[in-house]
This record gives sequence, structure tokens and C-alpha cells, in this order.
Amino acid sequence: MFLSALATRLPFRYLLPAALAVSSCAGGGSTFTQSGKASYYADKFAGRKTASGSVYRPSKRTAAHNSLPFGTIVRVTNPRNHRSVKVKITDRGPHAKGRVIDLSRKAARKIGLVEAGVAPVELKVVRKVK
Repeated sequence: MFLSALATRLPFRYLLPAALAVSSCAGGGSTFTQSGKASYYADKFAGRKTASGSVYRPSKRTAAHNSLPFGTIVRVTNPRNHRSVKVKITDRGPHAKGRVIDLSRKAARKIGLVEAGVAPVELKVVRKVK
């Protein structure tokens, strides 16, 4: 009740995260894009089950996102060095405030994130799950 009352009083721009965008594409579709900070899985998670039921392997190009469907392929780009990697969403997270995606170690290494630990990234959905 409180949230709905609050939402009716706030301008629309406050209802969506600032780093989230859905843009229209030719052909009537839409593309999900997002920017924010990324981190990568700690080694202790190797071999553990993810939220999708698959086992986390640091040597695979996978990632955790809070809302994208499992199996979605996302291009993650590091704007500092313009390197990018395609990853498959297999888990939920990140659970750290201010982060938009957690990458596997292999994916993080590909875009130069391992040395930094946390870095800004841009996400773009490449293939949606049907």
C-alpha cells in the first residue's frame, strides 16, 4: 500500500533504475541494455550449483544477473578498454549493492576485470530465451 501511494507521487524517472534502458529496434522488437559495475565469482563457488541448477565452472563464460531469464546471452563490454565477452546467464545475483552482473573468472579475464576486481560495464542482450 505504501509503495503504490509513493509511486503515484514520484515522477516516472524515479521508478526505474538510472542504469537500465530498453530501446526500440527496427522491426518492432526491443533490446535490453544496462550499465553499471561488474565483479566476478570468488573461487570458493567453483563446483557449487547455481540458481538455474547448473554447476558453476570458472572456465566457462557464464554470469549472474538479478532479472534476466536463465539462458539469455549477454554481451558485456568494459568501456575502459573496449573489450567484450558474450556470457550465458545461469545464476541470480550479484548480491552486492551497486553491481549489475557477476561474471565467471574466464569471462572476467577476457575483459580485463580480474585485475581491477570491480569495473564499469555495459550490457546488451544478444539472444533472448524463448
